[in-house]
Amino acid sequence: MTKILITGASTGIGAETARLLAPGNELFLVYNRSVDAAKALGTEVEALGGTAHLLQSDITSEIACIELFRQLGELTDSLDVLVNNAGGLVRRQPVDALQWNLMEEIYALNVFSLMKVTSLAIPLLRKGTGASIVNITSIASRHGAAGATIYGSAKGAVDSLTRGWAKELAPAIRVNSVSPGVIVTPFHDKVSTPEQMGAWAEGNPLGRNGQPEHIASAIKFAIDNDFLNGESIDINGGLLMR
Repeated sequence: MTKILITGASTGIGAETARLLAPGNELFLVYNRSVDAAKALGTEVEALGGTAHLLQSDITSEIACIELFRQLGELTDSLDVLVNNAGGLVRRQPVDALQWNLMEEIYALNVFSLMKVTSLAIPLLRKGTGASIVNITSIASRHGAAGATIYGSAKGAVDSLTRGWAKELAPAIRVNSVSPGVIVTPFHDKVSTPEQMGAWAEGNPLGRNGQPEHIASAIKFAIDNDFLNGESIDINGGLLMR
């Protein structure tokens, strides 16, 4: 039984990853506001043959991260996998009108929380089997998007952290990232219009936007392939190519 911690687990990519990884595994599902969705996901995980532990935490707070791992320590003394999925654009803002509190909020959600959670998880991962970390970045880190450059830079920081940690933590713990393109999830509900979503789909070589299962399967690949380390896997339908 693999022990897996997933942040931002209640909806979208996190929830689909939990469903895919559920059979035969023990999942620690971290969520914040989406209480009903988290409870429903926990029931799904159990029905799929997994064990679900729901942990509510606002991981943008250092104190909350520490409390999260105190609670986690009461449930397990080891982890095999950490999926750093929590993140968000928060809201769009043009570069000539950036507000300091928005910059702090975006980095707290996408970078600082990931750094603190990872730091706290390392002692548990060192006790795990075939331990690995998968960070979720974004096409925005290389593609650029008007009004979302702070979010893109935050995801660029996650890419950099991935490469640094991959060297620092090897060979005991592998670290990789998955970089989604435009994926149809609640992420876009408040920050992207239907017209924008349609334009992105039309501009994609495959003629469509992605679904959460496309990212979940890449996360599973990064976990399963024990010779993959320090890589960023692009899943975007060809919207952006290296």
